[in-house]
Amino acid sequence: MKKNLFEMGANFEDNWSSDNKSKPKKAKQEIKEPGRHQLHAAKEKRRGKVVTVIKPFFLEANELKKVLKELKTRLGSGGTVKENTLELQGEVSTKAKELLQSKGFRFKK
Repeated sequence: MKKNLFEMGANFEDNWSSDNKSKPKKAKQEIKEPGRHQLHAAKEKRRGKVVTVIKPFFLEANELKKVLKELKTRLGSGGTVKENTLELQGEVSTKAKELLQSKGFRFKK
């Protein structure tokens, strides 16, 4: 049989995989106690609205969600956890700093 003259360039060797949705595993995050954190709070404007971003947290995901839930109830605002940051709706950086410092977290000066 003749060799195909029109090859498309696909190479299906032994290590080939069709699974393009697998993501590389992230490195484990170091977990610190609240007193060893050096947090930074910043205000950002997104679509004309102010968002308070507090990062970097070195806690487990469920612990960070508990901190967020308490902040949201005390501040009366919405928010979310993205990777190791807290994003709170509105300009609440001073109140959030006070609440986090009362829980033992430290901020950069």
